[in-house]
Amino acid sequence: MTEPAGTATGTLSFGPFSVTPHERLVMRDGVALPLGAKAFDTLMALMSRPNQVVGKWDLMALVWPGITVEEANLRFHVAALRKALGDGKDGARYITTLSGRGYCFVAPISQLAAPISQTGIAAAQRPAPRLELPPVKLPNRLQRMVGRDDEIAAVSDRLIASRFVTIAGPGGVGKTAVAVAIAHDLLETFSDAAHFVDLAALSDPDLVITSILLMLGLPAETDDPLPALLAHVRDKRMLLVLDNCEHVIATAAPLAADIFQAAPHVHILATSREALRVEGEQVYRLAPLAVPPDGSGLTVAAAQTYPALQLFLERATASGAQISLDDANAAIIARICRKLDGMALAIELAAGRVEAYGLEQTAALLDERLNLLWQGQRTAPPRQKTLQATLDWSYGLLSDLERLVLRRLAVFAGHFTIDAALEVVPDERVDQARLFDAVDSLVAKSMVAPRPIGAMMRYRLLDTTRAYLLEIEPDGAALAARHATYYRRWLEQAGMTWAAVPSADERAAHFSALHNVRAALDWCFGAGGDLGIGIALTAAAAPIFLAMSLLIECRRWSERALLAMDPSSRGSAEEMHIQAALGLTLMFTRGGSEAARSALSRSLAIAQARGDDINQLQLLGRMHIFHERMGEFDAALGYAQQSLAVARSLGDPASIALAHSLLGVSLHLAGEHRDALEMLEVAWRGPGTERISTVHGFDHRNRAGITLARELWLQGRPADALQLARQTVTEAAQMDHPITLCIALIWTVAIDLWSGDLDGADANIDRFIAHATSRSMGPYLAVGRGVKGELAIRRGDAAGGVETIRTCLRELHDAGYELLTTTFNIALVQGLLALGQIEQSAQLIDDAIRLVAQSGDHLYMPELLRMKGKVLSYLPEPQVEGAEACLVQSLELSRGKGAKAWELRAAIDLARLIAERGRRDEAKRLLQSVLKGFAEGAETEDIRIGNELLRRLSTPPS
Repeated sequence: MTEPAGTATGTLSFGPFSVTPHERLVMRDGVALPLGAKAFDTLMALMSRPNQVVGKWDLMALVWPGITVEEANLRFHVAALRKALGDGKDGARYITTLSGRGYCFVAPISQLAAPISQTGIAAAQRPAPRLELPPVKLPNRLQRMVGRDDEIAAVSDRLIASRFVTIAGPGGVGKTAVAVAIAHDLLETFSDAAHFVDLAALSDPDLVITSILLMLGLPAETDDPLPALLAHVRDKRMLLVLDNCEHVIATAAPLAADIFQAAPHVHILATSREALRVEGEQVYRLAPLAVPPDGSGLTVAAAQTYPALQLFLERATASGAQISLDDANAAIIARICRKLDGMALAIELAAGRVEAYGLEQTAALLDERLNLLWQGQRTAPPRQKTLQATLDWSYGLLSDLERLVLRRLAVFAGHFTIDAALEVVPDERVDQARLFDAVDSLVAKSMVAPRPIGAMMRYRLLDTTRAYLLEIEPDGAALAARHATYYRRWLEQAGMTWAAVPSADERAAHFSALHNVRAALDWCFGAGGDLGIGIALTAAAAPIFLAMSLLIECRRWSERALLAMDPSSRGSAEEMHIQAALGLTLMFTRGGSEAARSALSRSLAIAQARGDDINQLQLLGRMHIFHERMGEFDAALGYAQQSLAVARSLGDPASIALAHSLLGVSLHLAGEHRDALEMLEVAWRGPGTERISTVHGFDHRNRAGITLARELWLQGRPADALQLARQTVTEAAQMDHPITLCIALIWTVAIDLWSGDLDGADANIDRFIAHATSRSMGPYLAVGRGVKGELAIRRGDAAGGVETIRTCLRELHDAGYELLTTTFNIALVQGLLALGQIEQSAQLIDDAIRLVAQSGDHLYMPELLRMKGKVLSYLPEPQVEGAEACLVQSLELSRGKGAKAWELRAAIDLARLIAERGRRDEAKRLLQSVLKGFAEGAETEDIRIGNELLRRLSTPPS
């Protein structure tokens, strides 16, 4: 049996009692108390640890060493001991029960000067100095705190300056760990007088002050111990840490305020899921650990800068997992940390599963269902052993109204506005006034997280909280229907205004509710959902999905909605919008399929039948793009001309500018450069061009700008062309819209290649491929590989480049994407010539010329004729006359259409040919005439080659 502090043979006293341990005797006023053996052992065990909590299991081990007994035995003997001592009568306090933790002996203990007999105890008793209490120790701090250095420094500075700080935040965010770290850091500042009071185990608010008294080594015997506490701390300099105040906040808050006012040198650091809201308090909201944004293309180097990922890796490794960190694994861990909202506890629990399940399976399990029952460390407090326990703790502290509102708010996925909550949550049980009060309270208690996005405050539930609530009470059908209906109306409004939102940041705020749209669609098309709402919701969502280049998602919902549509809904505005969205997404993801053509044609027919000129103009633009990509350039020109007629009937500047853009692009591809330049200038700079679009999120002003840049290059203004190309790429990037950016980039790459800037082309095509990959735009990936093949040929790897382009062309033919076929055919001819495969070159160039004549892609006809002239001159038996005729035809066609750049290329090849045939002066005059047509100071590879050839021709032969 452990003896009390002080001595094993002397006599101790507390209150009116004296205790002689070696005689196993307790006396009051000279009368021995009738204590049983185990009651006496219990008293000795508690007195051996004065003012310290002795856990019930530790206490049973001391009283019944080596024997397993029921907890009821301990409770029986503690009750008998209290009865014998009169504990609780007339304000006497000797033994305190701390629920869930154990028992504590709280009376001051004195030692008598010498042993005394039983008969002379009253006379011989002498007061002795109180025993020195063991030093109070803080909990151990974490061996390494991940990602909290800034927070620790900020709170420490505020605590020193203002004396009273509450660290507030949701359960599991790491408040206690930060508070403990701060206390350790400030120990020297407070001369080791730092006291940590864990209030989490208290079920009775009345025990808050008792816990503080025990920690300070003060007696807790009176009915009103507050004056004694305040008197004790009044002149003390110390740090008092009050941990986990939320469930006893009604007592802890005024007590902290009293101490703050009465003790000017005491600094208070509290942790709570809500602010204490008392005078003097400074609140520090502890945010979750930083996680990478979605779609960030995370690399290992970048991953190691995010605290959430650092914590995950450390805890997974400590649990025995072996993770080889590469870019792919970094992306998986980032997804896990985002799913867990950067919450430290949740990340630790998930990391602990990696050793058993592996990284990918752990991520998959979290995607399927957040596992709230995964076990944490054995030594963790009960409320933190699982996410379930943490959330049970928080949920149990709410009022009935708060619980009801919180369960209903779980219908929202991601952010929501207060307007959305007011439309969706209220019914006969919750009116709007009560909803406002409940939301305010839930925000204060860290159950709902506020976040300003743009000019409006948004709110959200953490994913872990939402998963917990959906397990308690799944969404009701009426609530889900109100939620889906609200977001249908929101989408209809957003669909009309999105084009006026200029920057990616503003659009991010505008579209912050998209997670709710997905959740609503899932419900509508799921078991027990409302298909009618789902069809209308899909029609409203399609423009937004397209605006964000969410092509696969848009296609999936469009297909589901069309399958669910009954015959009575055919020909409706909803079908028109859904068919249009489906056709566009099929075009960008699968190329020129018949399914895409059918969907777009059906949508246009509905618009025409409904007399809907606005949507008819939109759809004529989509049909124009479709046929252009199919290589049906004459058909595309026809749709552009129709669009101008419809735009003029509408009469507004934006519609006319849109039609001018379509017509300008078609004229450019048809090789009608003077007319194209006029149309594109108006579409780029004229009235109504701020945002002209036929495809939501697809900017036709930008498309007009990049086409105009190509025209400027072809008409002899390369510097202006490059400047405009860079401007359009910059504007497209600011839109944060991959389709628009990809179009700007691929047409800029053409200018790079025409100018001979191979490094610039390489950089731009890599960027193009990255964005096309991010949105699964299959045809664009083939285009990127084709450009890589052309670059290989231009850099001397003809064999590799030819094989790459052949593969690219097969993929593009299979996808029905023929827009760039001619350019790749020209590059392929160049590669075949470099490989000496002249006959194949001749066949290919003839096929390409026939294809252009059939399809209307006359932009490249001068180049094809020039390449044919080169092929004829390379034949084993050169056809010089035929070659010269082709070059003259190319030259005259270029000159007639106003394509000075093509004219220069034809002139260079023709000058070489006729100079070799002894006509040097004619060749010289030809080059001089053509080079004068370029802007002053213009520089391209062709201009350099032309000037060098002119210099040689001007030098008399030796």
